[in-house]
This record gives sequence, structure tokens and C-alpha cells, in this order.
Amino acid sequence: MFQDMTKHITDSMEPFKDLVNIQTKMLEDLTRQQMECTKACIEATMLQTKELQNCKTPADLMALQQTYAKGLEETLRSANEHNLQAVNDAREAIEKLTKGAMESITGKK
Repeated sequence: MFQDMTKHITDSMEPFKDLVNIQTKMLEDLTRQQMECTKACIEATMLQTKELQNCKTPADLMALQQTYAKGLEETLRSANEHNLQAVNDAREAIEKLTKGAMESITGKK
């Protein structure tokens, strides 16, 4: 009887373990992406600072600033797309998990 109760509790906790795993994976993906984004922004800033020394005219400076801004925009846009994908993947996995748990409780499919 005790073994049956332990098995039942363990089985009933499985969806919660899966939920934690889904959230952990999402947070790891988001953290990795934010670190890559931060690194790319720092590298772009360092490169832009080095290139400032080569600017001889205001037009050179303007072109450098435009290139810098476009690069940052692309980096941030890419990070945003990856972040949204990670959140959407987690949402879909949680919906699937919830649906499966509800079906197992109600016995309906």
C-alpha cells in the first residue's frame, strides 16, 4: 500500500518536474542569448571607438555612426527574435503538458 501511494505521488509530480524543466530550458536559452547580445554590443562599441580615430570629416563620422546604429539594430532585432522564439517554444510545451495532464485527470482525449 505504501509503495502504491509513493508511486502515485511520484507519478502525479511528473508534470510539475516537466514544467520546471521547460522553464529552466527557456531561462537558459534567454540567458545565453542575452550574453551573446551583450557581447556583440560591446564588441561593436569597441570597434566603433577604434574607427572614430580614422574619421577626418563630419561625413566620415556620420557614415560611421550610421553603420554602428544599423549594426546595433540588427543585433537587437536578432536577439528579440530569438527571445520570442524561446518564450513561444516554452509556451507551446507548457500548453501540451497542461493538456496531457488534464486529459489524464479527466480521462478524455
